[in-house]
Amino acid sequence: MVITLKRRKDMTHEEFTHYQRKIHRPLLMSIPESERYIRRFVVSYPVAAPRYPEPEYDSVVEAWFDSMADLEALFFSDNFLKIVDPDHENFIDLSNFGRIICEEDVVVDRG
Repeated sequence: MVITLKRRKDMTHEEFTHYQRKIHRPLLMSIPESERYIRRFVVSYPVAAPRYPEPEYDSVVEAWFDSMADLEALFFSDNFLKIVDPDHENFIDLSNFGRIICEEDVVVDRG
């Protein structure tokens, strides 16, 4: 799963990043389903790139699972729905995010 996130309009990028790293991420990792089902979890933040347009998003999240059943076991678990999901509104512009459930097609891997 790849998710593109935009911060709430009343937050700076730094406030968004701090919240995602220090508050939301520990909340997600605190539920047992995260330990059980997530195989890899990566959050990417934009860096200064003067020759490129301003980024449209404040972070991109990659969450890796062994199967669709594992993905759904996490995202539809009571713990996720009651503890983690309600926290999204505290830092994400929920009207402006993207999500794709995908399968990787490695074109080049030079290790």
